[in-house]
Amino acid sequence: MNSPVVDVSAVDKPYWEGLSNGELLYQHCSHCGNNWLPAREHCPSCLGAHHNWQRSTGHGYIVSWVVYHVAYHESFKDKLPYNVAIVELEEGPRLLTNIVTPSPATELSIGADVRLRVEYEDGQVLARFELESFAAPPQREPPRS
Repeated sequence: MNSPVVDVSAVDKPYWEGLSNGELLYQHCSHCGNNWLPAREHCPSCLGAHHNWQRSTGHGYIVSWVVYHVAYHESFKDKLPYNVAIVELEEGPRLLTNIVTPSPATELSIGADVRLRVEYEDGQVLARFELESFAAPPQREPPRS
């Protein structure tokens, strides 16, 4: 069974086109300076409608993650176990993603540095991340609420 298909809209089309070109794009508010993902018509901070797309360095760190041992969609059954992580980019936006590890035994940790790895699955381009190194991650302050 194929993976779920992403429904690309006019609002998030630049994001998906950027990924197809190997770039991770995020939205930037011209009014308040906020950066965000996923794509929206208005800034989630000030509700302004004046924003543009900017290119991320593709570097960030793990905020949180979970490992699934049960497939809640038929297409994920052959991928068990798999992780779903929240990654915060250097520029501030956070996104749900997967951390691609060299082996299932690799331990993930909060604060571990990651970098973008664009992958294709069932013809769909996806923003995934890989660990920068397997050394102990730097200590980071907990995210502010």
